[in-house]
Amino acid sequence: MTKPADRLAFVRGEFRAAGRSATPEACQALVDAIGSDLRELASAVSQLVADIEGTIDEAVVGRYYTGRAEASSFTVADRAVEGRAAEALEALRWSLATGVAPVLITSALAQGVRAIGKLSSARGGRPADLARELGMPPWKIDRVRQQMRGWTPDGVAVALRAVAEADAGVKGGGDDPEYALEKAVVTIARAARSRGRG
Repeated sequence: MTKPADRLAFVRGEFRAAGRSATPEACQALVDAIGSDLRELASAVSQLVADIEGTIDEAVVGRYYTGRAEASSFTVADRAVEGRAAEALEALRWSLATGVAPVLITSALAQGVRAIGKLSSARGGRPADLARELGMPPWKIDRVRQQMRGWTPDGVAVALRAVAEADAGVKGGGDDPEYALEKAVVTIARAARSRGRG
C-alpha cells in the first residue's frame, strides 16, 4: 500500500473490524505517526482498542504516538555511535519513510557524537559531577559511557566531519539528503569501532 489514502482506509477497516469507532482525525494522526508499515499500524490499532473505552479521537492518538519522530531520530544516532551500522541504517530508513525531517536526524547525530567527544575529554568523576560539568542528565552520562567504548579522539573528529557534511547535504548543499545521511551513519558507525583496529 503506497498511497496514504489506502493506509487511511486500512486503519479505518481495522477499527471497524474490532467493532470500534475512531474519528477521521484520529485515523489520520495514526497514519502520520506510524507511517507505512501495515503490521505496525494494525498493532497500534489493537493497542488503542485494548486500552481506550469509547470513541478513539486525535487526542488519544497524540498521547500514545506523538514524539515518535523525535524518538526515532535518536535511535538512529544511538545505533550509529554504538558502531551498529546495519541497525542505524534500518532506523534511518524507517525514520525517513515515516516523514522525520532529515535535519532532526543530523541534529541527533551531532548531539550523539558531541556527547562522546565531551565525555571522553572530561576528567573522571561521579556521573552527577560530570552531568553538572557537561550539562547532561546523569542517566545520559551512563549511556554515553557505554557508547564510548571503541571511540578514539581521531574517530570523534572523523565523525564530527561526517555530521557536518551530512548537515550541509541536508540543508541544500547536496542533491540527495538521504544519501548524505546514510553516508554519515556509516562513517560514524565505523569511527565508533576505530579503537579495535590497528
